[in-house]
Amino acid sequence: MSLDFDMGKRAADLRRELRALVAEQIPEHYLGAFTDDPADLETAQRFCRTLAEHHLLCLAWPEEFGGGGASVWEQTVVREEMWAHHEPRGAQYMGVNWVGPIIMRHGTAEQQRTHLPPIAAGEVIWCQGFSEPEAGSDLASLRTTARRDGDSWLVSGQKIWTSYATMAQWCFLLARTSKVGSDAAPKKQQGLTIFLVRMDDPAITVRPIPCMMGPHHLNEVFFDDLRVTDADVLGTVDDGWSIVGDVMAFERVGIARYARCERLLAAAPSVLGERWDTLPDELRGRWIRMLTHCRRARLLAYRVVAQQSSGRVSPGDAAAYRIAVTTLDQDSAEVLMDLAAEVEHSDPKAAWFLGEVEDHWRYSQASTVSSGSIEMQRILLSRSLLKGGGR
Repeated sequence: MSLDFDMGKRAADLRRELRALVAEQIPEHYLGAFTDDPADLETAQRFCRTLAEHHLLCLAWPEEFGGGGASVWEQTVVREEMWAHHEPRGAQYMGVNWVGPIIMRHGTAEQQRTHLPPIAAGEVIWCQGFSEPEAGSDLASLRTTARRDGDSWLVSGQKIWTSYATMAQWCFLLARTSKVGSDAAPKKQQGLTIFLVRMDDPAITVRPIPCMMGPHHLNEVFFDDLRVTDADVLGTVDDGWSIVGDVMAFERVGIARYARCERLLAAAPSVLGERWDTLPDELRGRWIRMLTHCRRARLLAYRVVAQQSSGRVSPGDAAAYRIAVTTLDQDSAEVLMDLAAEVEHSDPKAAWFLGEVEDHWRYSQASTVSSGSIEMQRILLSRSLLKGGGR
């Protein structure tokens, strides 16, 4: 029995179109938007505008929201090609993959008119105000509060590990609006509310956190009596946790890291050339095992995509995919680093491969922590299996 990943002619044509655009507009040694060179961010922003002009940025969005009305499978092709080619959309994938769809699902008509067109045009960057110094994996324990002040709210607190906060125009912010133990919040998962807030407000301070992944990835964000209104509330006051579940499901399947792993692994034999045939059997065996794991992660992703097409994602299946793809990230990075050590540096292909592999390794070190730690994913998967009677 063989595994067939063929999505049909439309998908194949779409892949060719995307690869042609990448080859035409993205520099050969591009390593993403989040480097010390501001030109890399501008490359990503320019490329997003090009995708939008070709109706490819938000391909699966409904046409009334600026999308292409395509299937989630066609959007999956876009997702895979972008991640395989070092995510030339930069930070836009956040708005495309989950901020936009969540606003479609839970936002008011006014919020949809305000926020969806700029995302679909590739003109706005979002960041996520979730994690805090004492509320990461246990997100419901967050301490950032929004307290009533007349017909407004005043938000005070701190967020941490906030990617893109230095460049974002908007923040998808989770804050506590009712104390735990009150009638509105008998449990800590209750009494939480999501606000859509502008990042240029003087009540917001952003402090970058240096890390080996480069600038923009990690930041602290402080809110000092940030004034927001009921118009900025997404969904219902005190019921933000129900939206968080949707966010996590969309976010965790939206990153097709397996596509980049597979592209780098597949490139190794041609980069090493004749040296490939003299590699230790153990190393080539690990290489084969990683390619197999790429296909496993892809299948798990496709399972969740199929659920997305029907309108509801199982938390257990999303967690299973996330576990598979984050462990693949780290395990494949180790194999690729060992392969990179065998590369002849004078080969013209070497510079591209070595740069990609080093960047992949550095990024992979955080993969089992970001977007929910792998321990939390295992808990979610276990709960899902127990609830389903061991399915």
